[in-house]
Amino acid sequence: MAENLIIGTGNKEEKYRELLPQLHALVSTETDLIANLANVAAALKQTFGFFWVGFYLVKEDELVLGPFQGPIACTRIRLGRGVCGTAWKEARTLIVPDVEQFPGHIACSSDSKSEIVVPILQQSEVIGVLDIDSDELDSFDTIDARYLEEICTYIGKLTTMQTS
Repeated sequence: MAENLIIGTGNKEEKYRELLPQLHALVSTETDLIANLANVAAALKQTFGFFWVGFYLVKEDELVLGPFQGPIACTRIRLGRGVCGTAWKEARTLIVPDVEQFPGHIACSSDSKSEIVVPILQQSEVIGVLDIDSDELDSFDTIDARYLEEICTYIGKLTTMQTS
């Protein structure tokens, strides 16, 4: 696949539907996890113009910053801390319409207003999270959750195949 995306000007769901097969083609033949995560982050940022898109990977007892697109970010997050640490601990997607209302929110950037965090599972264990921030309130919904969970499920399966 060429290193560019072809995404129409449709609504959010149409954009996800166009993006998914292109992401699959982009990462399916690459065996390096970091390279794949970098391209997924870039593709999501390019397609939707999110404020910040990136991955945190579980390393021992912390989430450690992985590939991302956007301003400088927090480097390490403990289990159960902030939105990312909570999504990791609870192994579930969290949609936060207003980050100021989330108990214990970690403000890596004061420009971040809303957030979605999706865990990446490998054989029922969280190995990382996809974190996306918006500079607008209430930017994320069940459409985002559905498609981002599909992307993270694919990454988890791909990671299993790459490490087997």
